[in-house]
Amino acid sequence: MYGWIRDAAGARIMKQEFDFWQDHSDTFLTMAYQWERRQRLQNPDGFGRKTGDCGDTVSIYLRVREGTIQEVRFELDGCLNTNACANCLASLVEGKELEQGWAVTPDDLISCLETLPEDHYHCAELAVGTFYLALADYHERATSP
Repeated sequence: MYGWIRDAAGARIMKQEFDFWQDHSDTFLTMAYQWERRQRLQNPDGFGRKTGDCGDTVSIYLRVREGTIQEVRFELDGCLNTNACANCLASLVEGKELEQGWAVTPDDLISCLETLPEDHYHCAELAVGTFYLALADYHERATSP
């Protein structure tokens, strides 16, 4: 099995034998196997659901107070990489103002996770796209009479 790793200088190199546990970053492994946020949030302030081209489906629930994202919870029907991306997204935006949430990009998740496989970058796009839907839903609820 092949995989990408980074050398001491940070340059990407292909490693012929990819050892899942040794070659993934600690951040990736933590986010991939974290389950605490995988739950429905009752009466969310914002909600988004999206299915990616790969077939993974993510639902994101937001709790917002005074313009600050207090809580992000999610449900997903998808792979470990999508779980890592959704957890990473939540960790990056919880406690941040809404404007800062809109500034998060798939590249931010990819960078944070360090070892997300290139053929799963779409998982980061799916997580961020679903989050944007939840933010838009929050905005619509907050501004409608």
